[in-house]
Amino acid sequence: MTQFDLPAYLTNLVSGIHINPLYSLSGLLVGILVGLTGVGGGSLMTPLLVLLFHIHPATAVGTDLLYASITKGVGTVIHGFKNTINWMIVGLLALGSIPATAATLYAIHHFGKSDAVSYMITHVLGYALFVTAAMLLLRGLIHKLAKKRQDKAIEEHKPLHTGRRAFLTVLTGLVLGFLVSLSSVGAGALGVTALILLYPQLPTVKIVGSDIAHAVPLTFLAGLGYFYIGNVDLSLLASLLTGSIPGIIIGSMFASKVPEKVLRALLAAVLTLVGFKLVTA
Repeated sequence: MTQFDLPAYLTNLVSGIHINPLYSLSGLLVGILVGLTGVGGGSLMTPLLVLLFHIHPATAVGTDLLYASITKGVGTVIHGFKNTINWMIVGLLALGSIPATAATLYAIHHFGKSDAVSYMITHVLGYALFVTAAMLLLRGLIHKLAKKRQDKAIEEHKPLHTGRRAFLTVLTGLVLGFLVSLSSVGAGALGVTALILLYPQLPTVKIVGSDIAHAVPLTFLAGLGYFYIGNVDLSLLASLLTGSIPGIIIGSMFASKVPEKVLRALLAAVLTLVGFKLVTA
């Protein structure tokens, strides 16, 4: 029986990675937009890879999931140091999302890179972009509603964790697991909105921190699953990270200096057009 040589395997894996400047430039531009608007990278990156670079939808999603797990991992560390993560909520979300992710990956592995898989991914991605665009436009309204609900919940001394709320959180995780595993989109736009409605007592920063912390194991496990079934391009991943990491830093630095409402409206319009292109392709 041949012994598996892990160091040699990793060396061969790394040696086959090549940086593509065009992908890095795309990563830079997407990173800047993420830093400026806070929109999840998957909403921008995956459609870009599918429509502009004609990468197979399964490979685009798988690569983007690993990309997201790395970038969100950095965000989780920051939120962890600031104590802005509710780990109970993270655990409840994971109870739903991890089984949903496993089931989705099993289905993708079973059907392979077939036309049916491509059709399903592009259509789920398109509809997820519609939802993301709506959440962008309604962000101000959602935050106002959250503030009213927060004040009321604090005034009435409502408990943070209840059996009904726990069940709905697990159910939310299940939906997110399916959507994110199939399209790499949904954790930010849908996750944050759902948690705001479920946990009005929590400040928004803890909602965001908990959502990001949950997205790390979700995207990492989903990305590993895609890698295992051969739907991750490591050269593409390295190229995107090379551009997007400095892009996010640049965008975050200038976020307070741009007209956010105008930028959000333009981005929502672009996401709607891209979503329409995907569902009608």
